[in-house]
Formats: sequence, C-alpha cells, structure tokens
Amino acid sequence: TAERGVEFNIEGNPFAPPREGYPGLLPLCAQTRPAQATLVPDGDGQLTSDHGVDFARDAERLRPLIAELKTYGCRVSLFVDAGNADLAQAAEIGADRVELYTGPYAEAHAAGDATAMLALFADAARRAQAAGLGVNAGHDLSQDNLADFLRTVPDVLEVSIGHALISEALYDGLDATVKGYLRLL
Repeated sequence: TAERGVEFNIEGNPFAPPREGYPGLLPLCAQTRPAQATLVPDGDGQLTSDHGVDFARDAERLRPLIAELKTYGCRVSLFVDAGNADLAQAAEIGADRVELYTGPYAEAHAAGDATAMLALFADAARRAQAAGLGVNAGHDLSQDNLADFLRTVPDVLEVSIGHALISEALYDGLDATVKGYLRLL
C-alpha cells in the first residue's frame, strides 16, 4: 500500500489486444487501480523491452489512453529512449513521468565505459524534468551499475530492478539482495 511506501505499478503495451486471460492493459488497470501505469511499446512477440515510445507515430493515440488511465487514479509513465529528442512531448499528451530505457547504459557499463551514456541519460533526465515530468529508469539495472547511474542522473524517482533483484537473490538470498539495493539507494 502507498501508506507503507509500496506502490503497485503495472507495465504494459496499451495497444496490445485483449486475449484469453488478459483483458487488455486499460481494463486491467480499471480493475486493479494501480498507483502507476507504465506504457511500454513492446510488440506481443517481444520477450523484453528494447525501445521507447515513438512520439511521431503514437503521441495522439496515447493521449486518450493516458486520460482514461488518470480517471482510474493512475499516475502515468511512458517508457522512452534517453536520446529521444521528443521526450518532453510526454508531458504535452498528459503523462506524469517518463521511464528512461536504461538497456544501452547497462551495456556500456558492462563494456567498461559508460561515460557518454551517463551524460546522455543525465541530459534526458534534465530535459524531462524541465518539461515538468518525473523521471523513472529501468531495464538491466543491477547492483553492479545502479550506484553510478544514480550518482550521475539527477533526481531519479524510481528504478525498475525486479529482474536483477530476483536473479541476484537466487545466488545471494532475498534478504541480502534487498539490503544491498537499499544500501545503494
């Protein structure tokens, strides 16, 4: 619950059609009333996210969906690429936040030189914040790369670390892994 500092966030493709066992993202949010809905433009066949919203193609299709999500009490975040020159458009179509797609940063960090990527992400965060958007970040963030990211990218409100947290917990245990992340944060 929010009063305990815990929020329910649903991430999904708002354009994915309903199917057996899945009513579609907006009906799911209407039923569950999450604190946040993060809109991710994945195709149905994708295993994981690999790109952010294309504002030129999807901004006007997203506008009414964002408005509907807000009627359910959801804060709305859009998954975006850090290099997207149009990310401020997220505010214009009603989003509250952007979630920066950090896969390219994680790759650069693993290769040993994330300096240019950190500068790109810090700039993206500042551009989003100047547009009135909150900044979240997620994808391939882990205990190995999170501290550098948070030290450089200003005022990140939330990080999506679920996959790494569970993967690391398989080796180190859940308690130790959670404590490790809390130390980083």
